[in-house]
Amino acid sequence: QVQLVESGGGLVQPGGSLRLSCAASGSILSFNAMGWFRQAPGKERECVSGISWGGGRTNYADSVKGRFTISRDNAKNTLYLQMNSLKPEDTAVYYCARDAHFLRIPIPTLSSHYAYWGQGTQVTVSS
Repeated sequence: QVQLVESGGGLVQPGGSLRLSCAASGSILSFNAMGWFRQAPGKERECVSGISWGGGRTNYADSVKGRFTISRDNAKNTLYLQMNSLKPEDTAVYYCARDAHFLRIPIPTLSSHYAYWGQGTQVTVSS
């Protein structure tokens, strides 16, 4: 059974940085696109960033471009999200997810394309 476990969330001041990690077990992630999503209170879940199965392609929501960087280490079966210049509007629960399909291109951005989800990690940006 595939399990995804996020870590690295917390409370940070505006302008600060956090690095989220998503460790996978029960499955090798090397052949699946991966994504980071977030959901703020009262809002729909949105795709923040995605990365192709090989790591060579990435995409970002306009709201985080230039501030967030997604990466993956297939040898460690781990996904990362480096978040810099954080803003209060980045406050949300962040989820990692694994694409339902293997070797899919382009990188999916709809939550319905992802079959496995972590439990989420809270990120709060506040002074």
